[in-house]
Amino acid sequence: MIPIIVPVFGPEETAAVAEVMRTGWVVQGPKVKQFETALAALVGADQAIAVSSATAGLHLALHVAGIGPGDDVVVPSLSFIATTNAAWMAGTNPVFADVAPDCPNVTAETIARAWTDRTRAVIAVHQLGMPLDRAPIAELCKARGAVLIDDAACALGSLCAGEPVGKGAELAVFSFHPRKVVTTGEGGAITTTRADWAERLRGLRQHGMSIAPAERHHSGASESYAEPGWNYRMTDLQAAVGVEQLKRLPAIVERRRALAAHYDALLQDCWDVAPMQPRAGAAWNAQTYCLCVMPDGGPPGSRRDRVLRHLNARDVGARRGILAAHLEPAWRNQPHGPLPCSDAWAAQSLALPLHHYLTDEEQRFVVATLREALAQVA
Repeated sequence: MIPIIVPVFGPEETAAVAEVMRTGWVVQGPKVKQFETALAALVGADQAIAVSSATAGLHLALHVAGIGPGDDVVVPSLSFIATTNAAWMAGTNPVFADVAPDCPNVTAETIARAWTDRTRAVIAVHQLGMPLDRAPIAELCKARGAVLIDDAACALGSLCAGEPVGKGAELAVFSFHPRKVVTTGEGGAITTTRADWAERLRGLRQHGMSIAPAERHHSGASESYAEPGWNYRMTDLQAAVGVEQLKRLPAIVERRRALAAHYDALLQDCWDVAPMQPRAGAAWNAQTYCLCVMPDGGPPGSRRDRVLRHLNARDVGARRGILAAHLEPAWRNQPHGPLPCSDAWAAQSLALPLHHYLTDEEQRFVVATLREALAQVA
């Protein structure tokens, strides 16, 4: 099977984990702090707070901003379901916004159409790492007094107008799941421009504790708990991997962009599919190579699903592309307005294998098998 993703690990990660194990300090500690410092520098952020997952990060971001029960949070339905679930975890009501017809991201216009009298926050996703048109969304949120949270789970290494995604954002959240460009196994992080929020977030991720565990251990100070929190900590074992992974980021992104460009070239005369492309002026990290399979008049998604089954049967580890939360059983009964573009993207999108070690021969086999599948299900 040609896998959809293979993490990029080397002896540096192995040695870093072994060193942490030798110290005996494997929970949140000095390596987490080192990882946070390196991440903040990469993003151009004032503060970075490492957490156990991006879902935890979104939850904490809403909480620290004062968003909770009784509030509506506008989210894209077209996103991994964690975006919607995080709004639910915070006790809010998720309100689904549609995406653009030519790029799977929300826009200021689609967000405005979903706005309610109770909207107090917007979670805007940089889908598949493709930077969204953020400035108009930020202006809309500022004018209407809502908090904007950047769901940059997939977007580390992407640039918008030459700047890293997340730079200047009041709250941005990143993921380090193995499907992402760099990974810590599981893990996430919040970046923020606000020192007061950063301080609270560091307490909230560890049950509301007033000092970090390592600080308590070395100083002998006693902790206090000013407010309830959660166990959303990243471990030093994970952070040790993350420190080495961040060093690899430029090379990984360069390789992924080259692979995506090669897919584009191989598929340029294949009219039955349309590869997703970032908007003009955005530098994409090629986190996932996704394309749309043109429908054949059958039930929504039926042709894409037949193509996917054929690819999998030929040992190509393709996956369905982007899901839409409003079509999943967990959120099917959530009231929402028309979401035609989300429906179309969810029914037609297909993700092809893309990873650092993918060979030219494997890419050509993937494309040949895709063409074979399209011909058989036409």
